[in-house]
Amino acid sequence: MPIPDFQSIMLPLLTILADGKVYKYREIIEALVREFQVTEAEKKEMLPSGQQEIFANRVGWAKTYLKKAGLIDSPQRATFVISEKGKEILSQNLDHIDTKFLRQFPEFQEFTRVNKQNETITLESNLSTSDQEQNPEELLENSYQEIRQALATDLLSILRKLSPDAFEKLVVELLVKMGYGGSIRDAGKAVGKSGDQGIYGIIKEDKLGLDIIYIQAKRWADNNAVGRPEIQKFVGALAGQGAKKGIFITTSYFTKEALEYAPRNEIKIVLIDG
Repeated sequence: MPIPDFQSIMLPLLTILADGKVYKYREIIEALVREFQVTEAEKKEMLPSGQQEIFANRVGWAKTYLKKAGLIDSPQRATFVISEKGKEILSQNLDHIDTKFLRQFPEFQEFTRVNKQNETITLESNLSTSDQEQNPEELLENSYQEIRQALATDLLSILRKLSPDAFEKLVVELLVKMGYGGSIRDAGKAVGKSGDQGIYGIIKEDKLGLDIIYIQAKRWADNNAVGRPEIQKFVGALAGQGAKKGIFITTSYFTKEALEYAPRNEIKIVLIDG
């Protein structure tokens, strides 16, 4: 059974509070877990941000909406009890409560209204049905992921148009900016050219240069995969330098064979693809 959306949680949540007792937030979550038969695995599923469990997040938003509509009260922090208005709503034997139903209450209308330069905008009015099933935090998360993916696609397109020298400079600067030691000049010290738009370079793993990491980058098209032979060549080059660590960066992707080969070697290699 899929995790219920936050609007589907509203009526069951209010029903749990029907006995008039004060419930702690975690008690409400556990009661709803039983109500919806949420499995342990589903309960532990996280938002894309990794900051909170999806089910707990949706319960939180259902609770917030019911509170803003005046159907539940919060006598103390993280505790909840049904209000007189909430009891009246339950007596109507409804089969569903959603944001459309809650909009009949003036306090909820105020909650969902945003005033900007004397212009009144009602939240959710322009959302599709599928969007309205998501709570505000999930809408923001999904929008962020869409923007991030679009940005990544645009950046890859730009990277594939760079000259080999410009690509080499960018890779070196990126690794130095990530906190590895040494200057950009030292980090970009070439120890060999691959001759196929790839580069070899070195960076210091720390400020003191106690350990060295060798880097190779291939500015390849998205349909030109990096296979196991290329990783084997890189491993051989590292062995020839007496190195134990390497980073292989490509604007395309690695084949399954390449990914399976890399972890099996004594030389540690990090593979970063587009």
